[in-house]
Amino acid sequence: MTNKPEMGTLIEGEHRYPLRVYYTDTDAGGVVYHATYLAFAEKARAEMLRCAGVHETRNLMDGGTAFVVRHAAIDYQAPARLDDSLVVVSRITQLGGASLTIEQKVQRDDRDLVTIIVRLVCIDSRFQAVRVPQALRDAFTPFIAAAV
Repeated sequence: MTNKPEMGTLIEGEHRYPLRVYYTDTDAGGVVYHATYLAFAEKARAEMLRCAGVHETRNLMDGGTAFVVRHAAIDYQAPARLDDSLVVVSRITQLGGASLTIEQKVQRDDRDLVTIIVRLVCIDSRFQAVRVPQALRDAFTPFIAAAV
């Protein structure tokens, strides 16, 4: 497992990805635009996978596997605003045969602002669902610890 500051950190089975809210992330009132939270979550997921040693683009280009979003549910609890310092906390809550479910919470000062539940499906280079390879299952183990 690789761990660089820009990738976030793994703490007690949770991946923590820090970010700042910029003007481009907000609406005219300086509040984070609702769809931007999905972009925040995508960045955090990509870095979580990278932290586990999974490089999606390289894997798919080499004839391997990648993950695509199958389902996403989002619950908005409180707004983030321009210049807020946020953390996206991600953990794997379920690892199935060809899929995994990740719970992601966007937080400010340890307060949940948004909760996103995302189900990813493992695909091959033909975009067909395939079993999550054992090497990836092993790489995900540190992220499942908090959920079990």
